[in-house]
Amino acid sequence: MRKNLLSLLFLFFLGTTALFAQNQPQFPIIKKYGGIYEIPEATERPDPTKEYKIIVDMTSGPDDPAQISRWVDNIARMVNLHALAGVSQENIHVKVVVHGGAIYTALGDAKYKERHQVDNPNIPVYEALKDAGVEFYVCGQSMRARSLKKEDIWEGAQIAHSALTTFTTYVPQGYVLLKF
Repeated sequence: MRKNLLSLLFLFFLGTTALFAQNQPQFPIIKKYGGIYEIPEATERPDPTKEYKIIVDMTSGPDDPAQISRWVDNIARMVNLHALAGVSQENIHVKVVVHGGAIYTALGDAKYKERHQVDNPNIPVYEALKDAGVEFYVCGQSMRARSLKKEDIWEGAQIAHSALTTFTTYVPQGYVLLKF
C-alpha cells in the first residue's frame, strides 16, 4: 500500500513538473533573453530543414531607457522561436540594421549613461545575440544626423554607410526583411 502511494505521488510530481515546465519561458539559443513558449497545437512552424536569412529593420526606440527595449528582446525571441521549432543555429542567419530612434539602444555605456543616467540595459542582450552569430549594423547617416561618433556606439556593432544601402545589399541576396 505504501509503495503504491509513493508511486502515485511520484507520478503526480512528474505530471505537475511537466505542466509547470510548459508554462516557463524557454531560451534555446539566446540564454536569459527572448523567452518563448512551446505551442504544441501549432500547425504552422518554421521548417527545421531550411536555412533562414533575416535582416531586421530596427527603427523603434525603447519605451523606457532604463529597461531592455522590447524590440531588442524581440530579436532574441525570433532566434529562440526558430530554434525551438528545430532550426539549427547554423541555419539561422540574422543581420540587424539599427537606425532612427532605435540608434539610442546601440549606444555604448558611457554615452548612454550621459544621455539617460543609467547603463545601457540593451548591451547584454546585444552581446548574447552577437555571441550567437547575429550581426549588427548602425546606420552612419542616422549617426551623423544625431551628431554621434563611432566611439559613442556599442563596440560590437559595425558602422554602415546607411540603412538604405544595407537593405539593398542584403535583400537581393535572399534576406527576408522584417521591420521592428
